[in-house]
Amino acid sequence: MSKPLQTKDAKPKEEGAKKPLGNVNTNVMIVANTVVTIIILAIFMVIMYSLFDTMITNKISAFHEIEEQIDDPAQEEDERGILLDLGDFILNLADITPRRYLKVNVAMELSKTPEETELLNAPQKSSGGHGASAANPMDSIAAEMEQYKPAIRDAIISVMSNKTSDELSSATGKELAKEEIKEMVNTVFNGQREVLRVSFGQFIIQ
Repeated sequence: MSKPLQTKDAKPKEEGAKKPLGNVNTNVMIVANTVVTIIILAIFMVIMYSLFDTMITNKISAFHEIEEQIDDPAQEEDERGILLDLGDFILNLADITPRRYLKVNVAMELSKTPEETELLNAPQKSSGGHGASAANPMDSIAAEMEQYKPAIRDAIISVMSNKTSDELSSATGKELAKEEIKEMVNTVFNGQREVLRVSFGQFIIQ
């Protein structure tokens, strides 16, 4: 009888029994990178929020400070000078042929003296027991200005009557006339106060 064929024992497939370590390591790295990225983004967002919140707070504070300065009537009153309305002027211009006339309304803003500023900033006191308030300090200043009006009007007439209609027809000519008026009126006050601005109202050349 022939011997039965002996089959060789198949070796266990060890490769199939082992888990693929390379795939596990890759998955762990992906998860770790994702977690680190999320943490970095969270920190970045917190920093940006803090900076943005601080910037907005500073801008709001600055806006409120500017708003308070605009709404403060006392500060606006301190910066404003004394307004002096000199009325209308009707005078001959330097034109010879034909003769031309000018009708103009002139007003100017004058600086306050330190005494006037202190008087205007002083608290108002009532006069008498009937609750009547004291006279407005601006009234006494306006009364004091009346004595200067004749000299100021004369200075204005001297400047404007030496101008021709062509000179006063341009914006540059008007501004030059204002500067000349300021210089002449400043000599009237002799350094006690200064002309801050000259304004022309109605301005008609005929």
